[in-house]
Order: sequence, then structure tokens, then C-alpha cells
Amino acid sequence: MRPYLVVKRFVDWLIACLLIVISSPFMIAAIIAVKISSKGPALFKQRRPGKNCKVFTVYKFRTMSLETDNRGELLPDIQRMTRVGSFLRKTSIDELPQLFNILKGDMSFIGPRPLLVKYLEYYTPEQNRRHEVTPGISGWAQVNGRNTISWEEKFDYDVWYVDNITLKVDMKIVLKTIKNVLVREGVNNSKTDTMPMFTGSNTIER
Repeated sequence: MRPYLVVKRFVDWLIACLLIVISSPFMIAAIIAVKISSKGPALFKQRRPGKNCKVFTVYKFRTMSLETDNRGELLPDIQRMTRVGSFLRKTSIDELPQLFNILKGDMSFIGPRPLLVKYLEYYTPEQNRRHEVTPGISGWAQVNGRNTISWEEKFDYDVWYVDNITLKVDMKIVLKTIKNVLVREGVNNSKTDTMPMFTGSNTIER
């Protein structure tokens, strides 16, 4: 293991503890707002693959309603996005519960975003290298386009990060993340609030 990764894990844990205390009023406010805006739990929980493809449960504030169609199936994401949820996403407040994922060691502040488990079968060997490091709340792909770039570009950025992870790179991502949150850059994919599903590099919807 590279020495920096050991130091990074300790710093992650220390800062996560501090931020949980500082952000607790915002998290309480978010819980109340989500509960008022739509029925259902305040937290969204989902299984995601982490380092070495080990699956863990990621936590976020719920940004979508649980509305269904006449067949009982959930409506498309863009139709279920609530006003509160849209605000939480654009300000990245929805990510705050992931501080607890960082405490557990499942995530880091900086690293490739953990995606859906079902995507694992679609990655090329090169794209799958994104799982060689601990996933993060923000990463090189997020500060270089987030939902405005293609899946292939995202994975290229993720693999670049795996090969070039250093304190300097992490600090650059931290600063760009803060800037993007403040000016709300790179949040939306065209006219939607979510990315299309990834079904493989040859068949991806563009």
C-alpha cells in the first residue's frame, strides 16, 4: 500500500468526525425538509461496490418521491425529483450522510464515485480498475463535468485518478469541489437531473 493512502485514511476519519459535528444542524434540517416534501424515509440506502468490488451500503438523503404509476412501478427519476431533492443535489447536501460511510472506512472524501452493483458486469477490464481504490464523495470525474460528461469520460477520469493519486491531486479535487458547489457547475445532464443508465460502452444511451 502506498504510504499516502495510510495517511489519507486517518485524515478522512478525523475530518469526518469533525464535519459530522459541524453539519449536524444541516442534516437535521434536511431530514425535516425531506419528510415534509414527500412520504417515505429521509435516508436513501443502496448497495454499491467499493474497493476491490466489495459491496457496502451507501447513505444519502432521499431526493425523489416514491410515486408509482398505475402498475405500481416507480415513475422515471426526473418525474420523481422533488424541489427539496433538487436543492439538496445541487448543493450536495444530499451527500452528507456519507460522512458515516467514511467513518466506517467504506468510502473516502476523494475517490471514484461508487456506482450501481449491476454496472459491474458492463465494465471493461480497464474501466473496472476504478475499484482499485476506495470510492469517494467527490472525485476527478465529478470536478471535470459530473453529470454533463459521458460515462466513458467519467471512467477515463476515474482510472486516471487511480494511477495518479497523490496529496496534490486530492487537494486540487477538494478545491474544485468547493468551487463547483458554490457556483453549481456540472450538476445537470442536459435537461435532466440524473445520468442515463450505464449498459456498457458499446450500447450506452447518448
